Amino acid sequence: MTDRQTPGVGRLYGVGLGPGDPSLVTVRAAELIGKADVVAYHSARHGRSIARSIAERYLTGGQVEEKLVYPITVETTDHPGGYRGALDDFYEEAAARLAAHLDAGRDVVVLAEGDPLFYGSYQHMHKRLAHRYPTEVVPGVTSVSAAAARLGQPLTEAEETLTVIPGTLPEEELTARIAAADSAVIMKLGRTFPAVRRALERAGRLDDAQYVERAFMDGERILPLAEVEGETVPYFSVAVLPSKVAPLEPVERRTDGAGAVAVIGTGPAGPLWLTPEARGVLAEATDLVGYTTYLDRVPERPGQRRHASDNKVESERAEYALELARRGHRVAVVSSGDPGVFAMATAVLEVACEEAYRDVPVRIVPGMTAAHAAASRAGAPLGHDYAVVSLSDRLKPWDVVARRLRAAAEADLVLALYNPGSKSRTTQVALARDLLLEYRAPETPVVMARDVGGPTERVRIVRLGELDPALVDMRTILLIGSSQTQAVERGGGVEVVWTPRRYPES
Repeated sequence: MTDRQTPGVGRLYGVGLGPGDPSLVTVRAAELIGKADVVAYHSARHGRSIARSIAERYLTGGQVEEKLVYPITVETTDHPGGYRGALDDFYEEAAARLAAHLDAGRDVVVLAEGDPLFYGSYQHMHKRLAHRYPTEVVPGVTSVSAAAARLGQPLTEAEETLTVIPGTLPEEELTARIAAADSAVIMKLGRTFPAVRRALERAGRLDDAQYVERAFMDGERILPLAEVEGETVPYFSVAVLPSKVAPLEPVERRTDGAGAVAVIGTGPAGPLWLTPEARGVLAEATDLVGYTTYLDRVPERPGQRRHASDNKVESERAEYALELARRGHRVAVVSSGDPGVFAMATAVLEVACEEAYRDVPVRIVPGMTAAHAAASRAGAPLGHDYAVVSLSDRLKPWDVVARRLRAAAEADLVLALYNPGSKSRTTQVALARDLLLEYRAPETPVVMARDVGGPTERVRIVRLGELDPALVDMRTILLIGSSQTQAVERGGGVEVVWTPRRYPES
């Protein structure tokens, strides 16, 4: 907003009119419309303007009316700059018309449905004129607020976030944004409705979605979005995914056999590593089951039950989750990294294949692996063939681990070593190092990555002959290079590790 006053120059007002009912126009907006020298509004080529119809009762008949008629709406154009070029030329011409009034000392009100700076046409005038003339923007009730009011349902509560999504996004992007959202409003439906509906269905949110058409206007319609026929959807409609927070009345578990288990990969640490799909499934769950440390990474939601347990009871945890699902709960089993890599997916599937649980749906939701996260911090050590081995001998004997390490070393594969050490396992790193030194040069680069993505992250690049087992614990992953892996110091003394994609011929 610009507050300066230039003598002899008019003032520009961007005035929000709310969702459609003239009684929802603010007092400030009504005052400015009544006092304006010039009232401008956009319209399609048919000449009708919804903004003008909302403001009509506040017009005095003495104002100059500037009708800003779009040259195109959704049709094609032969403009050399295409659709965007045609609109840019229109906005420039419209701004010049308003500037002429302002230069002549006339105050100009530009009408905008909803709020002027929320997907509004006024913003194009604002960007071209506000830095040149004294300007005031008068907010209006948005279609988002209007839809929530008509539904009578909160959009957000507690720590929920609201996502506003334009329906014009590509369908894949729509699906990802919807899956990741707590609550959401999808704008600009009309011809985009079929893609929006498919995205809601793919994201598993179709049954939650409500449809609001022409809120606070003639012809208002409100119904579940799944019941809407696509060819009847106008531009002035929105899809709403309301708050997920449980109502005051307790929600009983479902008894129709609709429970299910989703095994979620949360990545190596924290919400930045969650995929949109995982975020959405976690939000939809009635129950979270997992190792305490991993559950603590997931934000708490009102009404969502959390069942934490120790790290060494995978089978019991899996059975408990499946039993909850069999009783109608939507259960998310929380795993770090990717659930299928030394994590909970196998434990859940082992139990799920027992006769008692074969009818319980089980879904695996992937996550960023620790190996890939660590590799990204160091450069590209996994740029060629590599093997992934767990050094833990809790579930398999050490001679099996050693045999696999030897086979990978003989094949000259880069190695990603999981579970290298713990308080009760202190010898495996030294044993693995000494075995690999039979096949690899002592100068072979080794990436030691601890708590990647977490508050105590530390990534070091050492040489295989200098690998110190005392610096390795359960939260560390080791990436050990092949004979081709390079460690190169770049600008600023930063060392990067990479393995060439091309392997030399014998």
